[in-house]
Amino acid sequence: MAARDRLSVAFAALADPTRRDILRRLRSGPLTVSDLAMHYPMSRPAVSQHLTVLEKAGLVARDRRGQWNDCSLATASLDEAAEWIARQRAEWTERFDLLDEHLRDRREHDSRTNDPGEGDQ
Repeated sequence: MAARDRLSVAFAALADPTRRDILRRLRSGPLTVSDLAMHYPMSRPAVSQHLTVLEKAGLVARDRRGQWNDCSLATASLDEAAEWIARQRAEWTERFDLLDEHLRDRREHDSRTNDPGEGDQ
């Protein structure tokens, strides 16, 4: 079953290295499909299909200018993904900190109860 929420669609689009590279190239500003296509060993329609996936994920916007399609970054979905990652990172950092504290307490407890000086009488 394919997920249809925006975050899942964005991560699915980002899973492909060609699409990630397209986003990297668009960081410097808008490019046409033809400009993008010359960087990849695939047809212009194949690059256009990648752009369609990115567009549906809300990561790229296309603006028709005459016979050209200018492609640019659309940051809303990237911002949403970055916020989700930040929340996950904070949650896991807190969990690891609690685990670290528990293990430290456990080591201290074990070192007090297993003191080699006791029982040598």
